[in-house]
Amino acid sequence: MLYHLFQYLESLDMPGAGIFQYITFRSGCSIILSLIIATVVGKRVIRLLQKQQIGEEIRDLGLEGQMEKKGTPTMGGIIILLAILLPVILFARLDNIYIQLMIISTIWLGLIGFADDYIKVFRKHKEGLKGYFKVVGQVGLGLIVGLTLYVSDEVVIREVAKPMGLGVTTSIADEGFANEMKQQVVIKDVKSTKTTIPFFKNNEMDYAWFTSWVGKYSETLGWILFVIVTIFIITAVSNGANLTDGVDGLATGISAIIGVTLGILAYVSGNMVYADYLNIMYIPHSGELVVFISAFIGATIGFLWYNSYPAQVFMGDTGSLSLGGIIAVFAIIIHKELLIPILCGIFLMENLSVVMQVSYFKYTKRKYGEGRRIFLMSPLHHHFQKKGISEPKIVTRFWIIGIILAVITIVTLKIR
Repeated sequence: MLYHLFQYLESLDMPGAGIFQYITFRSGCSIILSLIIATVVGKRVIRLLQKQQIGEEIRDLGLEGQMEKKGTPTMGGIIILLAILLPVILFARLDNIYIQLMIISTIWLGLIGFADDYIKVFRKHKEGLKGYFKVVGQVGLGLIVGLTLYVSDEVVIREVAKPMGLGVTTSIADEGFANEMKQQVVIKDVKSTKTTIPFFKNNEMDYAWFTSWVGKYSETLGWILFVIVTIFIITAVSNGANLTDGVDGLATGISAIIGVTLGILAYVSGNMVYADYLNIMYIPHSGELVVFISAFIGATIGFLWYNSYPAQVFMGDTGSLSLGGIIAVFAIIIHKELLIPILCGIFLMENLSVVMQVSYFKYTKRKYGEGRRIFLMSPLHHHFQKKGISEPKIVTRFWIIGIILAVITIVTLKIR
């Protein structure tokens, strides 16, 4: 909103109005405002939740200190959503298709999570929103994101075709030849289903490669495959974040670490100079996403002020589903979705621990007549709680692992 206002003021030659043209300035404003909203406004939201007696219902799972959390205000994800959306609306370019998709994704999953929390808190149904409706909502968002990226003319990648011999000038006599060759460089914006593969020298993969056997329809089927992958990733990551939100500060801290990494990836992908230097895909206009992810980082760090051990508020599904969905959609937009297993390794481990536990229990029950378990309890963080490790230590160690995974993700830009 303010970007468009200052753009108009700049056209009137107002001194200093041009500063809003800089993504770095607006990103700085975004993270500062989100921190202020999460900490200052967050305190008032917590008081309101306490006044309305919107407390968490705790099941006794035999975990140390668990029952002490009973009555802690939940639905604190509202704080996160406000701290993300308000700075983005103020400082981002609202005519940017990527910003529009991120706003829609945030609100969409926020509403699904809010419905789940509302049913748990006010309707007193411990199961909350039925899993079927959650999945339908996640699939719906996946379709919106995937199809928008397919049909929008603003969603392109920039390809640069360089003639053979460019850049090999060895003497003054060759300068004329080199200049002539540079003029032959072809730059074009194309719609593509390419994505980034980590650790490979030629680090781009095209979904259309898997459908090349159908001939002229391979490109269309490639996009269909891309939409299916988009649905799967959004569903998996949002559920992973939801499962990770089981101990104070864990999901919030991991999300902040992931957010910083995605911000770096978005900045270099949206900057032609850095993209060329790193030999990665350049995505025009994606740099604007740095403003969004700055608000995301500020919101998660600010929320930690109240969510760190012992938590004064829980984010509930309102927050956890949104955080996971935002991360998934963001990674898909900047064509880094295949880095998610590394970057979101904590979410992946939490997801797999539940799948493994349930599958093995059912298998052993059929085979031996008695269900057996791989972990003392799932998701994974509860396994360590059962082993007697304190909650703050579990969270800190998971954060350290998250930082290591984030560094590995960034390093993939150069190690191939």
